[in-house]
Amino acid sequence: MTSWLKQWYQRRVRGTIMVLNRVTYRRRLSYNTKSNKTHVTKTPGGKLVIHYATKKTQISKCGDCKLGLRGIPAVRPVKLASLSRRVKKVNRVYGGSKCGKCVRSRIIRAFLIEEQKIVAKVLKAQAAKS
Repeated sequence: MTSWLKQWYQRRVRGTIMVLNRVTYRRRLSYNTKSNKTHVTKTPGGKLVIHYATKKTQISKCGDCKLGLRGIPAVRPVKLASLSRRVKKVNRVYGGSKCGKCVRSRIIRAFLIEEQKIVAKVLKAQAAKS
């Protein structure tokens, strides 16, 4: 047997070749919680390391109909706090809170209620005349 083949066989039999594929958390939190999700990544040097995954974001929703608000970025709350007001809202009444359809229906409802009050007042005045 050649020397390199003999060495390879001895390592193979004795089990000295061991692949280390165990990784540990890099932060203090040692439990598998929602905020501590990770995935294993191989570096260019061949080491396995842990990368922490960010939580999925939820799109902002309308307060009335619960549909997603268009024009407002879906980012985590900490990032949302650092964004400027221009980015966080739409240039309209109830901008980053209600969708356009709900705002339109609120305006129409308020207008019709006022019209109803005026009609009631006119009818009352006509009844008082006669």
